[in-house]
Amino acid sequence: MVDTSDREYWLKTMLQIADPVLNSLANQQLKQLMPVEANTEGRKDYSHLEAFARLVCGMAPWIESGPEEGKEGALRKQYAELIRDGIKNATDSLSPDYMNFSDGHQPIVDTAFLAHALVRAPNELVQKLEPNVKRNIVEALKQTRSRKPHFNNWLLFAAMIETALYLLDEDWDRMRIDYALKQHEQWYVGDGIYGDGPAYHADYYNSYVIQPMLVDIVNHLAHLSPDWLEQKYKIDERATRYAVILERSISPEGTFPVVGRSLAYRFGAFQHLAQMALQHRLGDSLKPAQVRCALTVVMKRMIEMPGTFDDEGWLQIGLCGHQPDIGEFYISTGSLYLCATVFLPLGLSAEDPFWQGEEDWTTKKVWAGQPVSMDGALH
Repeated sequence: MVDTSDREYWLKTMLQIADPVLNSLANQQLKQLMPVEANTEGRKDYSHLEAFARLVCGMAPWIESGPEEGKEGALRKQYAELIRDGIKNATDSLSPDYMNFSDGHQPIVDTAFLAHALVRAPNELVQKLEPNVKRNIVEALKQTRSRKPHFNNWLLFAAMIETALYLLDEDWDRMRIDYALKQHEQWYVGDGIYGDGPAYHADYYNSYVIQPMLVDIVNHLAHLSPDWLEQKYKIDERATRYAVILERSISPEGTFPVVGRSLAYRFGAFQHLAQMALQHRLGDSLKPAQVRCALTVVMKRMIEMPGTFDDEGWLQIGLCGHQPDIGEFYISTGSLYLCATVFLPLGLSAEDPFWQGEEDWTTKKVWAGQPVSMDGALH
């Protein structure tokens, strides 16, 4: 008998986060209804695309590979339609919710998260788009080419946008992809971790952006170039190691080190661990069930803290509850929806080992005096 309790909790939590964004956007009322909490003026120009793109980046595997039948299957079909409606309204220049793909630098970031959603759900979020909507999304992606990304993880935003254009059978720029891949190889600092630019940063950007995008870019494009294929082997090996580091950072109580910038992304800090679970790349030292159990405890500890949502169900700035001072100058309400990337394993079937059984995670075993295997660096 399949135990669905954790999966039901994950699904309920994901849809609780998603509903205000997707329902408002489907009705062309997102800009009207979404509050924009921020510590800096001007973030309202970007916040709506942030919310939609980051949310669907996390929902995409469930939309693409979730069940066809039953209650969950009906929900999946309903939300797939909502997201396609959202793409239509976000990219239609005549819509009240037409989003900013061209003004300022921030749209490079969130157009890339939207592109990543397309890459993760090519059947549901590309092939099923109406022809005019597909033309609009292509135009939106290409609008970002007029700006130069920063010399850090932003190089991957440009590369992810080009990856989506490749999958859309459009003209795509190999150089933007090649530059991002080669530069991140230069920024590799060891033991499965990349610098965010020339220097290492003690934060979660390897999980927020760097490794999930590197892995998915080479998954789709490595076969087109021998040197990309060679780099893919390194990227995959490092990705498996970094997932181990992330899993070991989760305490027995479901907390994790409060370090680095963008902590308001909450459990988006574990996007990479979630992606490795989705892609069955956890490696021999991690059982899928222990990752699920660890992430579920993290999720419950954070999402159930009073102040996480406002009275209308929108996320509020904070790591655990409402903590406005934790938000950097670039953080606004829309930014917070990167937390949805923890839900990637909902793209696995309910029968997958990820959803089966109970298993303590590494630190819970260690601090209970249970036997655990030794750890070691990736050389």
